[in-house]
Amino acid sequence: MLAELSPALIVEVALATKLLKSKQRICILTGAGISAESGIPTFRDKQTGLWENYGVEDLATPDAFLRDPKLVWSWYQWRRQVVADKKPNPAHDALAQWQYHAQSSDQQVTLITQNVDDLHEQAGSTVTHLHGNLWCNRCSQCEMPYPNQVRNSYSSENSLSFDETLITCEHCDGYIRPDIVWFGEALPVEEWQTAENAVTNCEVFISIGTSSLVYPAAGLSQLAKQNGAKVIEINPDPTPNTLVDITLAEKAGIILPILIQGITAL
Repeated sequence: MLAELSPALIVEVALATKLLKSKQRICILTGAGISAESGIPTFRDKQTGLWENYGVEDLATPDAFLRDPKLVWSWYQWRRQVVADKKPNPAHDALAQWQYHAQSSDQQVTLITQNVDDLHEQAGSTVTHLHGNLWCNRCSQCEMPYPNQVRNSYSSENSLSFDETLITCEHCDGYIRPDIVWFGEALPVEEWQTAENAVTNCEVFISIGTSSLVYPAAGLSQLAKQNGAKVIEINPDPTPNTLVDITLAEKAGIILPILIQGITAL
């Protein structure tokens, strides 16, 4: 697989491998780029078909849901339908392999994601979701979870329901909404605390498929750097950033299997 890489990138991969093999506490943040390699459209991609005339303010804000809950619910049911058949790619599999290997080594590999899909879980990883989970719902009023829509409860892909009919909470009659952090909402406290603790204590911070200049990734990169960590960015279109020590300008699905093979080799 190294033959696919440029000589300059091979050097950077070797540097990253050497660094990661020598450190114990690793924190990884993944963004939309890693899911895009599995065919999941990023939020910044142009909306298609029925949704091409709607913007973020129409579909992914608390005000949008108050104004037109049916529209917002229908869009999320459509998003679930788009994502339902997507599978982990080699990047997800490599990260899961690394976490599994770390259980029998001295390394601690903490995985955090900005993505709302469950591809990390499908691959076998333990992951903290900063922006919620596409397959979970909760009440928009009392915030009680709505367990019947959790994807893990479904026995097969064929039993997934994409009904666009609004659901009401059995506790307060409020409308059920996706358990996702919308624009203008705060990140979940417990998950953000987990991320901050991991970043503060890590020796290496790796940003994958997300710009290290855009928040919250930028804030986590800065926090890691302030606490003495080295920063690695894996992104086919990296942004010049003085925080980053090693840049691996290639798709995660190409870089990570090579990297993890080197790290976990006996």
